[in-house]
Amino acid sequence: MRICNGGHNQAIMLEKLAKQTAIYGISTIVVRFLNYLLTPYYTRIFSQGEYGIVTDIYALIPFALVLLSMGMESSYFRFSTRAEEEGGDIEAGKRKVFATTWGITMLAAALFFIAVLLLLRPIAGVMGEAYTAHPEYVAIVAAIILFDVWTMIPFSRLREQGRALHFVALKALNVLLNVGLAIGFGLSGLYATAFGVGWVFVANLIASVVTLAALLPSTRGLMPRIDKVLLRKIFVYSLPLLISGIAGTANEFIDRQMIKYLTPGEEQAAMAELGIYGAIVKIAVVMTLFTQMYRLAAEPFFLSSFRKEEFKEANAAAMKYFVMASMLIFLGIVLFRDIFALIVGEQFREGIDILPLVLAANVLAGIWLNLSFWYKREEKTKYAAYITFLGLGVTLSLSFILVPAWGYRGAAWVRLAAEAAMVAWSFILCRKHYPIPFDYRRMGEYVVVAAAIYALSELSATYLSHIWWLLLNVVLMTTAIAYAVWREKIDLGALCGSIIRRFRR
Repeated sequence: MRICNGGHNQAIMLEKLAKQTAIYGISTIVVRFLNYLLTPYYTRIFSQGEYGIVTDIYALIPFALVLLSMGMESSYFRFSTRAEEEGGDIEAGKRKVFATTWGITMLAAALFFIAVLLLLRPIAGVMGEAYTAHPEYVAIVAAIILFDVWTMIPFSRLREQGRALHFVALKALNVLLNVGLAIGFGLSGLYATAFGVGWVFVANLIASVVTLAALLPSTRGLMPRIDKVLLRKIFVYSLPLLISGIAGTANEFIDRQMIKYLTPGEEQAAMAELGIYGAIVKIAVVMTLFTQMYRLAAEPFFLSSFRKEEFKEANAAAMKYFVMASMLIFLGIVLFRDIFALIVGEQFREGIDILPLVLAANVLAGIWLNLSFWYKREEKTKYAAYITFLGLGVTLSLSFILVPAWGYRGAAWVRLAAEAAMVAWSFILCRKHYPIPFDYRRMGEYVVVAAAIYALSELSATYLSHIWWLLLNVVLMTTAIAYAVWREKIDLGALCGSIIRRFRR
């Protein structure tokens, strides 16, 4: 990316971030797209209630991963940078950080797995009738969590070393195996057996085991070994991240649990609502992918050794471009949501009206990610806990009001309100403790333009036939893209050429 209005150093830093984001992004989009091919498949072979089980499980897994990772991914990046700053035998210092963070996460995951097996039936009883009938679902999912946690720090090491293509290749292996097995099980008729959706989790487990086996050679013989002195220092840094991670992930998955437990009527009806909500959330995959690929590149980038002013300039510029890109993605999905709705089965499309709310919440989640880098860099991770607990409080309080009344639509509004609250407080804390020169005017401009275009499209839908409405949306989308390119004076040819050259190396 060539930035025509900014300092030379800022342009170099942003170009580096853009390249890394593009590498992770293009590859991650391809990989995750393959994984999301399961959404149209599952929503056409499973009932709303059966897909509700899949949605329920895959909402709980990230919570367990955050709990068991204990903030060690961010800690690994930060303490690897510390090893560089302290000098001496840098490689030995990094190896010690790797061995300690990997060792403690492996231990935590193993203890978790054993505990689940010992308490299998009580846990299944709490989770609901579907799990009481099939407690083996819970055991298989616990095994998936075990192996996924064991791969976390080795994957982080690949990112820290800049081995993006190796990282993506292993992620692709996981997804291809998972998708292939899941579809293969369906074609062989296994989903029609008494074990039913359990085969979805079996496919995932096999993929997780193979991924760990393929990842181990990249550790180059390093073994998990906990250095107690180093671990104490790491825990001081990571404990607030763990607390905020638990609250933040709870905020992400609790909307599903609220639908499950607060929707009036029988459990089967609640699971059907959950299935619809989960399917619509999957349609917002493009926004989720964008935030994910940005995080993969930005986290090690912003937690590396920057001078304070350079960090502020880079973070401010990155935020502006993130908002710009997010608004374009938002428009690209909501203007053509009828097309995106075809991703899911017909019985799930009744919930398509919540898609703009889910997308807007995902945009806010990305903005909050940008606002988290300063306190991670300054090792003031207590602010992460404050912010995420605010979001959790908003989610819990509003859910008891809106979900019983509006079902999954209420859950979508709750999700948006919680993300908005966290972003608002993040901005307040940032301005007070670590002022960053964000271009509020330009970011607000992109939000207003996107909102105006969306409003114009919605008003036009009343007066135009469907085909003319789609054509109008094509014009509106093209206008939005052209406006952003003109406003930022982005040299698209130079940007594409830079990415192509990087892949050829």
